[in-house]
Amino acid sequence: MHFSLILFAIGFAYGVRLLTGSVTSSERLNSQRWARALLLFLLPPFLLLSTSVAVLAMGTQGTMFGLPVGWFGYWLAVLFTGASLLQLLWLAVLGWRSAWHLRRYPRCQINGLSGRVINQALPFAAQIGVWRSQLVISQGLLDSLTAEQLQAVLAHEQAHAYHRDTFWFFWLGWLRQITGWLPCTEALWQELLLLRELRADRWAAQQVDPLVLAESLLLVMQAPLTTSQAFSAAFGADPALDRLEERIDALLSDPEDEVGCPHHAWIGLSIAFLPLLTVLFHT
Repeated sequence: MHFSLILFAIGFAYGVRLLTGSVTSSERLNSQRWARALLLFLLPPFLLLSTSVAVLAMGTQGTMFGLPVGWFGYWLAVLFTGASLLQLLWLAVLGWRSAWHLRRYPRCQINGLSGRVINQALPFAAQIGVWRSQLVISQGLLDSLTAEQLQAVLAHEQAHAYHRDTFWFFWLGWLRQITGWLPCTEALWQELLLLRELRADRWAAQQVDPLVLAESLLLVMQAPLTTSQAFSAAFGADPALDRLEERIDALLSDPEDEVGCPHHAWIGLSIAFLPLLTVLFHT
């Protein structure tokens, strides 16, 4: 019975992704777009994890709905849960190493903000860390931008710190790693990264001139540096031309309503935890 439950969870996870059509949306940044991307991204891994937890809780003895639970499905749940926890541990180690390496660079005040400057000729700015992210910029950024452009970039990075993007995307990055074999995982991940940057751009545009922010984005994106997107939020994180155009268009357009995830999205996500109820039918 355990094996049947796991097969159903995998089939449902595949079905959710395959029946959703195109991942990307023509809509600009709004609540519906955030809700759709998050629901499609989170539902399958949460369903698989809750199914594994339910199977582990029931063990290899007893019956469910009058059928023996068996051991094969149980050990599949053990393998998936164990591999997921190891992946989480590895990401945590990478995040710790990244934060540890940053300590080599002295703290300094950058336009009134505490941050670290790395000796890198390419323009770069990011929030790096998990819960308490740190502002990191390159010497190349300081040398290539005007004071007004630098303020625009810093406002964008402040938005990432305000929303604690590095913390939330650490966990989303973990879910991406453990379900990379599911359809559309990478496309949904890229969509969420884009929405993260659009939100930070809009937040910054309320503090600085949007045109200056767009100019700064074009300058930084000419030579982007690669960092782990699971625990960093970089100003020029996505060099794809179509996504750059979308960010520029959004900056030069009228702002839309405040972004927030609708309640119905969380209600839909609760479906992922229904497998936990099967424990009640185990005897």
